[in-house]
Amino acid sequence: MEKGQIIELYIEDMSSDGNGIGKTEGQVVFVDGCVLGDKVRAKITKAKKNYAFADGLKILEPSDKRNEGFCQFSKDCGGCPLGDLRYEEQLELKARWVKDKLTRIGGLEDPVIRPIIGMDEPLRYRNKAVFAVSKNGEIGFVRKKSHDVVDCPDCRIQSEKAMGIAEGLYQYLHEKNLKGTVDKLMVRTAPGTGEMMAVIKTKNKGRLPDLELLAGLLDEGSDFSLESIYIDDKCIAGKPVITEETGGLKFEISPESFYQVNSEQMLKLYGKAMEYADLKGGETVLDLYCGVGTIGLFAAKEMEDKGRVIGIESVKPAVIDANRNSVINGMVSTRYLTGKAEDILPAIMGIKPFMGYNEVNELVEKEPPLTVDHADVVFLDPPRAGCEEELLSAVVQAEPDRIVYVSCDPATLARDIKYLTENGYDFKEATLVDMFPHTGHVETVCCLYHQKKDFISVPYEPKNDGYLK
Repeated sequence: MEKGQIIELYIEDMSSDGNGIGKTEGQVVFVDGCVLGDKVRAKITKAKKNYAFADGLKILEPSDKRNEGFCQFSKDCGGCPLGDLRYEEQLELKARWVKDKLTRIGGLEDPVIRPIIGMDEPLRYRNKAVFAVSKNGEIGFVRKKSHDVVDCPDCRIQSEKAMGIAEGLYQYLHEKNLKGTVDKLMVRTAPGTGEMMAVIKTKNKGRLPDLELLAGLLDEGSDFSLESIYIDDKCIAGKPVITEETGGLKFEISPESFYQVNSEQMLKLYGKAMEYADLKGGETVLDLYCGVGTIGLFAAKEMEDKGRVIGIESVKPAVIDANRNSVINGMVSTRYLTGKAEDILPAIMGIKPFMGYNEVNELVEKEPPLTVDHADVVFLDPPRAGCEEELLSAVVQAEPDRIVYVSCDPATLARDIKYLTENGYDFKEATLVDMFPHTGHVETVCCLYHQKKDFISVPYEPKNDGYLK
């Protein structure tokens, strides 16, 4: 094949960025603008030795797997690359991706993957919206592979309340002729309490006039309670955090805190994580990449606050939230530390020195705030890049009976699973939870057992008020 060549082919698969995948002349071709099952005419835009890229020109035979009319902005926005595919097909596709990565990269032979947990109503699910603002005052999302802002008056995966706040900012910018002064708007929503937070990022931290008008228009755009308004890093109205109530626990969330973006699916994800952890009470639990302490607090609740939970997180405001969340929920068994997990865990285990700054801001060796010589259960919930090998080595040296790995990236998950299975642990099973319908992302929770321990899979039964409340 060569650039400019016109081809016809059947789309046999899809990639996570929404491109169709087909074969012709013995080569794999990635085609944009189509879905699984389409027969398309396409034009080659880039040709390599064993594969090529193409622009879809015409759908010759549309797939019966199409989700017609999903979103009028989907082709320009690019935020929902699977939106034109029926939801049940999205779930099957994601399950196939994860199994493929665990097999090819993780080296697992026929890994056990439980049925994917999808949503009953896979729309309006995000509790965090991040909008881009153009120099013309348009509010939407950045077009794929560009810096252009696509004006989106509505988004099918964002809450209507968040869209209302975006509309309020739009009115303010245009009424005060302030186009070009704002870069970004973030809206956080707590569905359990109805509280919301708006965070506005200005260009070069510029000042905005008539803040009373701004607050009024933002509040008018939401039926929820707009508890907090930030401009850049300063809270200019309301309180500095919003409070969420879920699964029998309360969480305070600040602008920079990590908190799962899908509240409904988060409960299912953490319910499965607790099933895999199989906590009885009295265990030492490590919650690594802990965010605002969500998993650790669920674990403490599961143990009825009998045991020890140690969380590590690099974002300081999130750690402050995590420790405050422990107090709010009356948990005395939790402790959260600030720093990179790959640095802090080896240090508190005595594998390497614990470093900190003295009164003149010099980096010196210090006494660690606590020590750990073993763990019974380790929760790993890293960012997309996965875990550093130094951290995995320390986890192995802690010799937990069980490792529960929560991942948003199948490739780095598989890489880390390979390391763990080569260093004393058996992969037992995984469950996928669709946290991000219509996108190319999926959350996977895996269970690994120490090779000296027995594994028994028991259906999870929530205690007391449960996680699916």
